[in-house]
This record gives sequence, structure tokens and C-alpha cells, in this order.
Amino acid sequence: MFVYLILLAVLLVSIPIAIRLAGFVIIRENQVGVVVKRFTYDGRKLPDGRVVALEGEAGYQAGTLAPGVHPFYWPWQYKVDKFPITVIEPGCIGLVIANDGAPMPVDRVLCQPVACDDFQSAEKFLRSGGQKGRQAAILTAGFYRINPVLFRIVPNVPMTKIGSDKVGIVTVLDGAPMPAGQMAAKRVDGHEDFQNPDNFIRAGGCRGLQEQIILAGNYNVNPWFAEIEEHDLYEVPIGYVGVVVSFVGDEGRDISGDQFTHGNIVRKGGKGVWDEPLYPGKHPLNPRIMKVEAVPTTNIVLNWASARSEAHKLDEKLSTITVRSQDGFNFTLDVSQIINIGATKAPWVISRVGSVRNLVNQVLEPIVGNYFRNSAQNYSVLDFLSNRAERQQEARQHITNAIREYDVQSVDTLIGDITPPPELMHTLTARKIADEQRKTFQIEEQAQRTRQELERQKALADKQKELVNSEQDVRVSEMRAKAAVEGAQGDSLVLSRRAEGEALAKKRVGEAEAEVMAIRGRNEAEAIRAIGQARADAYQLGVQAMGENYSLLQIFTVLAEKGIRLTPDVLVSGADKSASATDGLLAVLLRDTAVKKAS
Repeated sequence: MFVYLILLAVLLVSIPIAIRLAGFVIIRENQVGVVVKRFTYDGRKLPDGRVVALEGEAGYQAGTLAPGVHPFYWPWQYKVDKFPITVIEPGCIGLVIANDGAPMPVDRVLCQPVACDDFQSAEKFLRSGGQKGRQAAILTAGFYRINPVLFRIVPNVPMTKIGSDKVGIVTVLDGAPMPAGQMAAKRVDGHEDFQNPDNFIRAGGCRGLQEQIILAGNYNVNPWFAEIEEHDLYEVPIGYVGVVVSFVGDEGRDISGDQFTHGNIVRKGGKGVWDEPLYPGKHPLNPRIMKVEAVPTTNIVLNWASARSEAHKLDEKLSTITVRSQDGFNFTLDVSQIINIGATKAPWVISRVGSVRNLVNQVLEPIVGNYFRNSAQNYSVLDFLSNRAERQQEARQHITNAIREYDVQSVDTLIGDITPPPELMHTLTARKIADEQRKTFQIEEQAQRTRQELERQKALADKQKELVNSEQDVRVSEMRAKAAVEGAQGDSLVLSRRAEGEALAKKRVGEAEAEVMAIRGRNEAEAIRAIGQARADAYQLGVQAMGENYSLLQIFTVLAEKGIRLTPDVLVSGADKSASATDGLLAVLLRDTAVKKAS
């Protein structure tokens, strides 16, 4: 058994040796075979400076062996080196350096591309004039069987990626020289965003900074050909426009007019200040060849006040204005100037002064400050204070006319705090108080006049009412008189008739009453006579019975019927009259007290 194992091992070792001795070479599917010829029978050698043989000379051969079995490569004459195939990962590119080929021109950085099946045919490369050095052509993602002796591959170089909201600024490293006085190369077409260096160069593209930019995306750009610098899109915020100042472009015709001598206004794409501004949004621009000046199109408030500044900070260097009045006093005042720059006028403003900050510091500051310093000399301090509205209107008109020449619109000019000298404050205060008192007196006087007029009107109204009432009373009296006359006539007729009837009735009643009274009188006389006679008879009988005492009895009887007392309630007697009176008074008081208690 051991013998069989030994024989098997010898067989396994001897088979490859036998195959190799028989001239067979096996190349696997992930390999590429590079043939080295040890010698030639005719003694041919590689020319000086050559690395790879094209005509069968001794040395490294241009052709490679593909996967499979290849015969007749005798080990004493050939050596076959096996290399892994070239793999370029997705999202990457491969850079190629040729170790052999024609010399590259001295004015070139990269070799001119030739048709060579993506460098997989070394023979085509060399016979087509392929040049030695860094190649302009690249390898994209994939598998390649490339002769590693002729070509050195720099694999898996990341693709050029431009993110969203970004632009790529391109600097080309190969091409024609940049013309003198030009800072960026003009745009050429047909190079597929710098992915085809040969077309770029053939189209006359120049090396250096490019006017053209590339937008968001992935690009197979050879980093030996072009360097890409990523920049943000330029954003113009709402309420602003962007005025483009381009340092490159065609020398376009100035469209600003003969009267405008402060710079060039050119069409979009020209060299100078573009007449068309950038409106709010994001814009792909090349910040290396152009500058964008942001200009606010909303109202701009500028404060000449040391203690106040707006959020835009354009007025941070402006301070309270100190002026001298006509009467020689120095005083300060705060001023607010509101301006507006139209979107279509923004390029003219920037061409004239360079920036909005320059407009404030170099134009508005001297115009506003000098106006108030000059105008204050025509008025006293108190005049300036008391006629502030007029001074403000004059300032507005003057400043509006002055800054209109700079293509800026003045919205309003406002005078803020005015700080007069302290010695004048008392005078101003006293004058103000007096003026307010005068106004108060005038108002009170007017109120009194109004009240007088009201009273007069009320009196007239009252008299008018009485007059109307009197007129109505007269009419009513007339009507009543007429009614009374007619009524009197009717009443007189009625009364006459009634009087006649009443007279007749009274006559008859009188006659009846007279007859009744006569009868009644006769009857009463008879009764009285009978009573008298009866009393006389009774009295006669009393006298006869009692004598004279009967008369006293009749008197006492009458006094008793009338309630007359014959004896007093208190009887006082004694010789001393004053004492008797006193005693009588006390007796009366005691009696009254007793009566009250009893009741």
C-alpha cells in the first residue's frame, strides 16, 4: 500500500513537469500570461529604449496569453509569468501609465489616446503610435486583461462627484497655453464635461482655470487632466438681487450710454457688470471668475444715530450729526434716511460705486450730513425746533434730487431727536408752556363764545315757543269766543225759556209753601200757646205750693242743665291775701296732678 502511495505522489509531481517540458502553459480564467522570450535563434535584440518586443525579439513580448492551454512554449526558450487580471470597482476609474511607446511631445502632460482595446492590446497600442507616459484615456469599471509589463495601472481612483447644491470649478492641466492677459480659458464644446481630454485639446481648449463649470453628478474625469474644486451654488435671498461682475468673457459693447461714465454695463456673458441681475434663488456660478454683489431691493433704513443701527449693519459707521445754527449754537440731531434700489437699477448702482456699503459711506453719508450742516446755518436753534416739519420736508426734497443721480430712490427723510444746548432748553420749555397756555385760553374763549351762542339760541327758542303758544292761545280764544257767543245765544234762549218755566214753577211752589207755612204757623202758634199756658198753669201751682222758693228752684234747675257750678273746686280763706293766693295755686296744682295720675 505504501508503495502505491509513493507511486501516486511521483505521478502527481511528474505530470506538471511533463506538461511543462512538453511546452504546454495553462492560464486560469482570472489570470493573464506574460511571455518572456529567453533568446532568439537569429540573435535579434530589443532596440534601445524599448521594453516590450513587437517583432519577436528576446525579452517581454507585447502579446499576452488568455485563459486556456497554450502549447509550444518550451521552457528552455520561454518563461510565462502569470498576473491577476485588472479589476476596476464600480464608482471608480483606473489610471494608466505606459512604460513603453513613442516619446510624448514636450508641450503635453498626457499622452494622446490611441485605439488599443482599452489597453488590452499592447501590439495595437505600440503600432498605433501610443506614447510613453501618463495616458489621457482611463479605464472605467470592469475587468481587463492588460499586460502589466507595458502598462502600470493605478486602480480604483474614485470618480469625480459633485453633490447637490454644488458646482465643480475646473482647472485643466493639459492643453494649449492660456492667452496672455486672460485669467480663465474660454469654453469649448465636445469634451463631455472634461471627460474626453482628446476632444478638449482638439477643440483648442487651453490649460488653466476654465470658465465652464460642471453641475451636480458623477463624472469620469482623469485627475491627471483636470482638477475639480467643489463650491456651493450662489444663493440670492428673498428681498435681494445679485449683481454679477464678471472678470472674463467677451469684450461686449457698453450699453450704459454715453452719459454714464462710471464703468461698463454689458449683456449677460460679457466681461464687466451684467445688465441682468440674479433674482432670488440658487445659481450655478464660477466664483473664481466672477463676483456677485448682493443688493437689497426692499426699503433700506439708514440711521445717523450713535446709539442705533439696523440689522443690515450698513449704517454702523454713521453717527449723530452735529450742526451749528445761525445764532452760533452747536446742537445735534438724529436723522433716518429710507432709500430703495430698484432691481433693474442695481447693476448701474454697483457699476458706479462698487457696493451698497460704498454707496452709504461714499455717497449718502456726505450728502445727508453736509445738507443738514449747511441748512442749519440758515436758522436759529429755536426756529429749527419749532419748524421741524418744514425742515424735514426741505431735507426730503433736497436729498431726493441729490441721490437720484446715483440711480437710488429716496423714500423718506426723517428727523429724529434734536438735542439743543442746555442753556436754550429753559427758553424752549417756557415758550412751549406759554404757547400751550395760549392755546388753552383760546379754546376756553371759544368754548365761552359757543356757550353764549348756545344760550342766545336757547332763549330765542324759548321765546319762539312762547310766541307760538301766544298765537295759538289767541286763536283758541277767538274760537272759544265765537263758541261762547253762539253758546250764549243758545243759553240765553234756553235760560229765558227755563226762567219762564222756573218762575212759573217757583210761583206755584211759593204759593204751596206759603199755604203750608201758614198752616204750620197756625199749628205751631197753637202748640206754643198751649205749652205756655200749661207752664203758666204749672208755675202758678208751684208758687201756690212752695211760695218764693219755687223761683229759686227754677233758677238752680236751669243752672244745672247748663253745667254752671255754684261753688269753686278750691276754696281759699284767711286774712293774708298773698298767702291765700299761694295756697290756692298750690291747691290747684295738686288737684291737676291727682287728676292726671287717676286718668
